[in-house]
Amino acid sequence: MNFAFLEGGVGFACLLFADLIGHWHIRNSEGLQATDPANLDIALLEDLAEKYGGAEMAAAIKAGKGVSTNNGPETTGQLEELDDYSRCDIKTTEDFKSLFVDRFYFGCEADDPANSWAFNESNNPLNVKLKALFGSDIGHFDVADMAHVLPEAHELVEDDKITPDDFKAFVFSNPARFWGETNPDFFAGTRIAEAATVELATNR
Repeated sequence: MNFAFLEGGVGFACLLFADLIGHWHIRNSEGLQATDPANLDIALLEDLAEKYGGAEMAAAIKAGKGVSTNNGPETTGQLEELDDYSRCDIKTTEDFKSLFVDRFYFGCEADDPANSWAFNESNNPLNVKLKALFGSDIGHFDVADMAHVLPEAHELVEDDKITPDDFKAFVFSNPARFWGETNPDFFAGTRIAEAATVELATNR
């Protein structure tokens, strides 16, 4: 199933995608071992405190002040599963592509310069392009001339922010896949039916 998030643009999605991966490395079950108080080496901590922190700090550590190795429901808000990603069944970073990139689409305003971020493979984790969807803005009160909407979107190509192929994906390929993958007959009887069929038959 495909999901589209409209009106928000794709800039937030680029940040979210990067953050999800970054947080996963420290918040998955393996990463949490590094912050599990039960794994704290008290003896080593005492030695380091005495060596580098001075007598007062060493005495505090030995007295147990500010130090706890408790790790249970009473210290986790009654949560037994601390892995924030456990229900997503993520095993490797690559899993984020199938869960996020392949199925999420993001509606964008035509003149939003952040639209180019979606296509910046060198800046996005896993070197991917996110699926930006062209939003015409024609019905918006601030569109002075509806004939200018599409040319404004094309300015990203003219300014070398995205490629012509990226622009095609923005205004055609991504929308065609969003609706067509869920319902192959969505474009039947329309002027783009043939082009949409070709697009859907192309492996991406």
